[in-house]
Amino acid sequence: MAEPAVGRLVVVGVGLIGGSLALALKAAGACREVIGVARHEDTCQQALELGIADRAVTSLAEVLPVLEAGDVVFVAVPTLAVESVFRELRDHLPAGVTVTDGASVKGSVVEAAAKTWGGVPEFLVPGHPIAGSEQSGASAARDDLYIAHRVILTPLDGTSGEHFQRVERMWQAAGAEVLTMPVREHDEVLAATSHLPHVIAYGLVDTLAHDSENENIFRYAAGGFRDFTRIASSDPTMWRDIVLANRDAILSAIDLYTANLTALRSAIAAGDSDTLMGIFTRAKAARDHFTRMLAKKAYTETMQEQEVTFIARPGGSVSGKLRVPGDKSMSHRSIMLGSLAEGITEVEGFLEGEDALATLQAFRDMGVVIEGPDRGRVVIHGVGLHGLQVPPGPLYLGNSGTSMRLLAGLLAGQSFDVTLTGDESLSKRPMNRVANPLRDMGAKIDTGPEGRPPLKISGGHQLHGIDYRLPMASAQVKSCVLLAGLYAEGETSTTEPAPTRDHTERMLTGFGYEVQRDGARASLRGGGKLRGGRIDVPADISSATFFMVAAAIAPGSEVLLEHVGINPTRDGVINILRAMGADIELLNRREVGGEPVADIRVRHAPLTGIRIPEDQVPLAIDEFPAIFVAAACADGETVLTGAGELRVKESDRIQAMADGLQILGVQAEPTPDGIVIQGAGAGAAFGGGTVDSLGDHRIAMSFAVASLRARDTIRILNCANVATSFPGFVQLAQRAGLSLAEE
Repeated sequence: MAEPAVGRLVVVGVGLIGGSLALALKAAGACREVIGVARHEDTCQQALELGIADRAVTSLAEVLPVLEAGDVVFVAVPTLAVESVFRELRDHLPAGVTVTDGASVKGSVVEAAAKTWGGVPEFLVPGHPIAGSEQSGASAARDDLYIAHRVILTPLDGTSGEHFQRVERMWQAAGAEVLTMPVREHDEVLAATSHLPHVIAYGLVDTLAHDSENENIFRYAAGGFRDFTRIASSDPTMWRDIVLANRDAILSAIDLYTANLTALRSAIAAGDSDTLMGIFTRAKAARDHFTRMLAKKAYTETMQEQEVTFIARPGGSVSGKLRVPGDKSMSHRSIMLGSLAEGITEVEGFLEGEDALATLQAFRDMGVVIEGPDRGRVVIHGVGLHGLQVPPGPLYLGNSGTSMRLLAGLLAGQSFDVTLTGDESLSKRPMNRVANPLRDMGAKIDTGPEGRPPLKISGGHQLHGIDYRLPMASAQVKSCVLLAGLYAEGETSTTEPAPTRDHTERMLTGFGYEVQRDGARASLRGGGKLRGGRIDVPADISSATFFMVAAAIAPGSEVLLEHVGINPTRDGVINILRAMGADIELLNRREVGGEPVADIRVRHAPLTGIRIPEDQVPLAIDEFPAIFVAAACADGETVLTGAGELRVKESDRIQAMADGLQILGVQAEPTPDGIVIQGAGAGAAFGGGTVDSLGDHRIAMSFAVASLRARDTIRILNCANVATSFPGFVQLAQRAGLSLAEE
């Protein structure tokens, strides 16, 4: 039988916080005994009757002699009463006993400990469970209060590792998620996120309660008022103590809130519609983001994402008219250029995936008013090339390499400093490929180790134009340099070794900015202006590719993919699949906002392996994971070379696809810059098995499509990031005919 997390648990204060911990540990069998300590005999009796404590006393001194190493004293009294408990412990606490607490302010606890013991003892592990209820007292205690809630521990340099681990295990046994944080940071964060809202709620209710003209407010108040003011029902004594103990941090938070409230009042008084819309849209976006984080039980940007596994059952065909989400590249650029334009830009077909939303949020953080997105519609109130404001903190860009690399170019010419960060995957991506040419233009940019994020861009540096020859074909690098050229003196030009997507050049022209294009060379001069307008974002050919391949490989399939962008710098997948024998028709060709668009009809046809022309590689760089699936279904050998760029995408896509294909029984040999795949021809091309997408959305969707020609079920791990580029993929795939589920 496993040892319990702690020996005895002494709970000083058997109310909601202390009583709930006791009940949770008893329910989990995580302690040998619970001893409750309360000031009044009737509270002790109540703790016994409710099963909170195995025994209860009114004097802490009475239980200290029986404690031994491995036991824990949990101090769950009001913040300003902690010091008196410490004084009782000072001369009688046995060696090896751990002391921790649940106070909302850690600075005052550390100060009380230093005052009591002459320094913070190694056995003290300050902590704060982020959980509560409107009710208080022993009768409110429950054993599930801490399940899936956070507990913040704030160990100091002298805190013993053994004592820290004991407290960590104790809270984990209660079902909590344990985080660590420095004392000062904890108090500042809690002042803003917990203490300030309580102060505002108490103040608002008190204001209305003293105003006789507002007597009907409480009588007719709707749910919004009740929800907002609910926390004013909390224990007044506890909150008085918290406010006094964390006074300085709370005052700073109040000052910031007061300044923002004053600005809001001024906007209302002036009838300033743009400012009001900016405040309200930023607040709504932030609140929606918090809601998503809480729903996923994710409390920081880098903490665990909800795990998703695709279950792809074998066989079937695909059919019907399908409209995939808007082009991600154009969605990014529409936000960027619309924000820097003068006037209003209306966008239709915006991709509401996490990557594009990261770009949108970054510009909101820099003061741009953006309405939506609402079913793909976004309205951007442009601020002009020099109207961005310093963001309140680092710009977090999630998993979006496009956001980081293009923003680096735009922000290199600003007057303020800014830091660009991302998630664990983005933090591994190479960024010197954009940082180096920007430095050649006069920008000051610092990167993390090995040229990886975060990017720290110093403002106030005048840029000068350069003639940059790209060492590799990369639309992101080309776009970064050209966007920096908007802020540079003289002419900025790029020359690429092979064609890449030209959405940036086309969209700049659409915004009225002159771009000269001569074959592989694109150039512009700094100092111009962008003019807002309308943008219709076509469906993303990268997203359409999964259904193009699905129809091409599955007998009996026919799909019509509507309103797909067929930009000649993006149509490599069409050319490659046609060369393999795919039956693809482009119907209803037209031009929308300077971008060529068509409906794409794909019918099943036998495929043949080919040597993929290297001039098509840059034109299909994002589509290769799906193309590899088509190659596995073709008759004969398919050879890809000149695609080393695939090794530095969201994952090493060459190795990841080769590993997955091999698991499914396909002969696939990776090479330094490509892959050799032996196709199965007619019949089942894939076996069943479990493959790991490595969090790469395109790999996950490609193996889902492979199930159409599989003999058994394919399980695809780490698929949560599919939402970054293709929200609703599973539902659309099911409607088309794939037997796909997620768990």
